[in-house]
Amino acid sequence: MIRSLVIVILAAVVAVMGLSWYLAPDDLKGCADKPSGEGVCRSVDAIVAVSGGDTNARTDEAIKLFQNGWSNTLIFSGAAQDKTGLSNAAAMRQRAIALGVPESVIYLDEYSETTRQNAENVQNIFMKRKIGHVILVTSGYHQRRASLEFNARTSNVTIVNHPVPADKDWSAWWWLTPRGWWLAGGEMAKIIGFYLGASR
Repeated sequence: MIRSLVIVILAAVVAVMGLSWYLAPDDLKGCADKPSGEGVCRSVDAIVAVSGGDTNARTDEAIKLFQNGWSNTLIFSGAAQDKTGLSNAAAMRQRAIALGVPESVIYLDEYSETTRQNAENVQNIFMKRKIGHVILVTSGYHQRRASLEFNARTSNVTIVNHPVPADKDWSAWWWLTPRGWWLAGGEMAKIIGFYLGASR
Protein backbone atom coordinates (compact mmCIF):
# COMPACT_ATOMS: atom_id res chain seq x y z
CA MET A 1 0.00 0.00 0.00
CA ILE A 2 2.74 2.47 1.00
CA ARG A 3 4.82 1.48 -2.03
CA SER A 4 1.86 2.09 -4.34
CA LEU A 5 1.25 5.49 -2.74
CA VAL A 6 4.90 6.47 -3.19
CA ILE A 7 4.76 5.43 -6.86
CA VAL A 8 1.62 7.50 -7.41
CA ILE A 9 3.18 10.53 -5.74
CA LEU A 10 6.39 10.21 -7.74
CA ALA A 11 4.40 9.83 -10.97
CA ALA A 12 2.41 12.97 -10.12
CA VAL A 13 5.60 14.93 -9.40
CA VAL A 14 7.13 13.81 -12.70
CA ALA A 15 3.93 14.72 -14.56
CA VAL A 16 3.81 18.21 -13.02
CA MET A 17 7.50 18.88 -13.66
CA GLY A 18 7.27 17.52 -17.19
CA LEU A 19 4.22 19.62 -18.07
CA SER A 20 5.77 22.74 -16.52
CA TRP A 21 8.96 22.26 -18.53
CA TYR A 22 7.22 21.35 -21.78
CA LEU A 23 4.50 24.02 -21.84
CA ALA A 24 6.69 26.97 -20.84
CA PRO A 25 10.04 26.91 -22.70
CA ASP A 26 12.15 29.95 -21.82
CA ASP A 27 15.14 30.50 -24.07
CA LEU A 28 16.23 33.51 -21.98
CA LYS A 29 16.28 31.58 -18.71
CA GLY A 30 20.06 31.67 -18.42
CA CYS A 31 20.38 35.30 -19.52
CA ALA A 32 20.80 38.43 -17.42
CA ASP A 33 18.10 41.12 -17.32
CA LYS A 34 19.79 42.92 -20.21
CA PRO A 35 21.19 41.45 -23.46
CA SER A 36 24.83 40.43 -23.48
CA GLY A 37 25.50 40.35 -27.21
CA GLU A 38 26.27 36.62 -27.15
CA GLY A 39 24.24 33.64 -28.38
CA VAL A 40 20.57 33.57 -27.45
CA CYS A 41 21.16 36.39 -24.96
CA ARG A 42 21.73 39.01 -27.64
CA SER A 43 19.25 41.72 -28.64
CA VAL A 44 16.63 41.02 -31.32
CA ASP A 45 14.80 42.85 -34.10
CA ALA A 46 11.46 42.91 -32.27
CA ILE A 47 9.58 41.77 -29.18
CA VAL A 48 6.20 40.20 -29.95
CA ALA A 49 3.45 39.88 -27.34
CA VAL A 50 0.16 38.16 -28.13
CA SER A 51 -3.02 38.94 -26.21
CA GLY A 52 -5.22 36.50 -24.32
CA GLY A 53 -5.42 35.26 -20.77
CA ASP A 54 -3.69 37.88 -18.63
CA THR A 55 -3.00 40.32 -21.46
CA ASN A 56 -1.70 43.02 -19.11
CA ALA A 57 0.97 40.70 -17.71
CA ARG A 58 2.06 39.72 -21.22
CA THR A 59 2.19 43.39 -22.24
CA ASP A 60 4.16 44.38 -19.16
CA GLU A 61 6.73 41.65 -19.72
CA ALA A 62 7.24 42.80 -23.32
CA ILE A 63 7.60 46.39 -22.13
CA LYS A 64 10.13 45.30 -19.49
CA LEU A 65 12.23 43.58 -22.16
CA PHE A 66 12.02 46.70 -24.34
CA GLN A 67 13.08 48.96 -21.49
CA ASN A 68 15.99 46.63 -20.70
CA GLY A 69 17.31 47.00 -24.24
CA TRP A 70 16.37 43.67 -25.81
CA SER A 71 14.89 45.43 -28.85
CA ASN A 72 13.85 48.85 -30.09
CA THR A 73 10.61 47.51 -31.61
CA LEU A 74 7.42 46.15 -30.04
CA ILE A 75 4.69 44.20 -31.85
CA PHE A 76 1.32 43.59 -30.20
CA SER A 77 -1.14 41.09 -31.66
CA GLY A 78 -4.78 40.48 -30.82
CA ALA A 79 -8.31 41.33 -31.96
CA ALA A 80 -10.89 43.05 -29.77
CA GLN A 81 -12.38 40.91 -27.03
CA ASP A 82 -15.27 43.36 -26.93
CA LYS A 83 -16.09 44.08 -30.57
CA THR A 84 -17.51 47.50 -29.65
CA GLY A 85 -14.22 48.72 -28.21
CA LEU A 86 -10.49 48.84 -28.85
CA SER A 87 -8.67 45.82 -30.16
CA ASN A 88 -6.51 44.03 -27.60
CA ALA A 89 -3.45 45.11 -29.58
CA ALA A 90 -4.50 48.78 -29.44
CA ALA A 91 -5.12 48.51 -25.68
CA MET A 92 -1.66 46.96 -25.30
CA ARG A 93 -0.18 49.89 -27.24
CA GLN A 94 -1.96 52.37 -24.95
CA ARG A 95 -0.51 50.61 -21.91
CA ALA A 96 2.99 50.69 -23.41
CA ILE A 97 2.77 54.40 -24.27
CA ALA A 98 1.54 55.15 -20.74
CA LEU A 99 4.70 53.43 -19.46
CA GLY A 100 6.99 55.53 -21.62
CA VAL A 101 7.35 53.55 -24.86
CA PRO A 102 7.37 55.81 -27.97
CA GLU A 103 4.35 55.18 -30.18
CA SER A 104 6.61 55.21 -33.25
CA VAL A 105 8.28 51.90 -32.29
CA ILE A 106 5.03 49.96 -31.79
CA TYR A 107 3.38 47.89 -34.54
CA LEU A 108 -0.02 46.24 -34.31
CA ASP A 109 -1.94 43.26 -35.60
CA GLU A 110 -5.53 44.02 -34.56
CA TYR A 111 -7.30 41.16 -36.33
CA SER A 112 -6.04 37.89 -34.85
CA GLU A 113 -8.52 35.86 -32.84
CA THR A 114 -6.51 32.63 -32.58
CA THR A 115 -2.87 31.72 -31.99
CA ARG A 116 -2.57 30.54 -35.58
CA GLN A 117 -3.85 33.92 -36.80
CA ASN A 118 -1.40 35.70 -34.47
CA ALA A 119 1.44 33.95 -36.27
CA GLU A 120 0.04 34.41 -39.78
CA ASN A 121 -0.81 38.09 -39.37
CA VAL A 122 2.38 39.06 -37.57
CA GLN A 123 4.34 37.45 -40.41
CA ASN A 124 3.10 40.35 -42.58
CA ILE A 125 4.72 42.80 -40.16
CA PHE A 126 7.92 40.75 -40.15
CA MET A 127 8.08 40.91 -43.93
CA LYS A 128 7.31 44.64 -44.19
CA ARG A 129 9.79 45.60 -41.47
CA LYS A 130 12.46 43.04 -42.52
CA ILE A 131 12.37 41.44 -39.08
CA GLY A 132 14.25 38.16 -38.76
CA HIS A 133 14.86 37.62 -35.04
CA VAL A 134 12.22 38.07 -32.31
CA ILE A 135 11.40 37.34 -28.69
CA LEU A 136 7.91 35.86 -28.35
CA VAL A 137 6.08 36.69 -25.12
CA THR A 138 2.93 35.01 -23.84
CA SER A 139 1.71 33.21 -20.72
CA GLY A 140 3.61 30.15 -19.54
CA TYR A 141 0.89 27.64 -20.37
CA HIS A 142 0.58 29.10 -23.89
CA GLN A 143 4.26 29.50 -24.79
CA ARG A 144 4.86 26.07 -26.36
CA ARG A 145 1.85 26.23 -28.64
CA ALA A 146 2.52 29.83 -29.61
CA SER A 147 6.10 28.88 -30.47
CA LEU A 148 4.91 25.96 -32.59
CA GLU A 149 2.49 28.17 -34.51
CA PHE A 150 5.00 30.99 -35.06
CA ASN A 151 7.69 28.60 -36.22
CA ALA A 152 5.23 26.93 -38.61
CA ARG A 153 3.56 30.07 -39.98
CA THR A 154 6.48 32.48 -40.28
CA SER A 155 9.44 32.19 -42.59
CA ASN A 156 13.09 33.19 -42.16
CA VAL A 157 12.41 34.33 -38.60
CA THR A 158 14.19 33.04 -35.49
CA ILE A 159 11.76 32.72 -32.57
CA VAL A 160 13.14 33.12 -29.05
CA ASN A 161 10.73 31.96 -26.34
CA HIS A 162 10.16 33.97 -23.18
CA PRO A 163 6.99 33.33 -21.18
CA VAL A 164 5.71 35.66 -18.47
CA PRO A 165 7.22 34.32 -15.21
CA ALA A 166 3.82 34.38 -13.51
CA ASP A 167 0.41 35.90 -14.17
CA LYS A 168 -3.08 35.67 -12.71
CA ASP A 169 -3.70 32.38 -14.58
CA TRP A 170 -0.35 30.61 -14.31
CA SER A 171 2.57 30.31 -11.92
CA ALA A 172 4.95 27.66 -10.61
CA TRP A 173 2.05 26.52 -8.41
CA TRP A 174 -0.44 26.04 -11.27
CA TRP A 175 -0.91 22.38 -10.35
CA LEU A 176 -2.57 23.31 -7.06
CA THR A 177 -5.65 24.74 -8.77
CA PRO A 178 -8.36 23.21 -10.96
CA ARG A 179 -7.89 26.09 -13.42
CA GLY A 180 -4.20 25.27 -13.72
CA TRP A 181 -4.99 21.70 -14.72
CA TRP A 182 -7.74 22.89 -17.07
CA LEU A 183 -5.29 25.23 -18.83
CA ALA A 184 -2.55 22.60 -18.99
CA GLY A 185 -4.92 19.94 -20.32
CA GLY A 186 -6.45 22.33 -22.82
CA GLU A 187 -3.06 23.35 -24.17
CA MET A 188 -1.92 19.75 -24.52
CA ALA A 189 -5.09 18.96 -26.48
CA LYS A 190 -4.50 21.96 -28.76
CA ILE A 191 -0.85 20.98 -29.25
CA ILE A 192 -1.98 17.50 -30.32
CA GLY A 193 -4.42 19.24 -32.66
CA PHE A 194 -1.55 21.28 -34.09
CA TYR A 195 0.40 18.14 -34.92
CA LEU A 196 -2.73 16.61 -36.44
CA GLY A 197 -3.23 19.68 -38.62
CA ALA A 198 -6.22 21.04 -36.72
CA SER A 199 -4.63 24.04 -34.97
CA ARG A 200 -6.47 27.25 -34.15
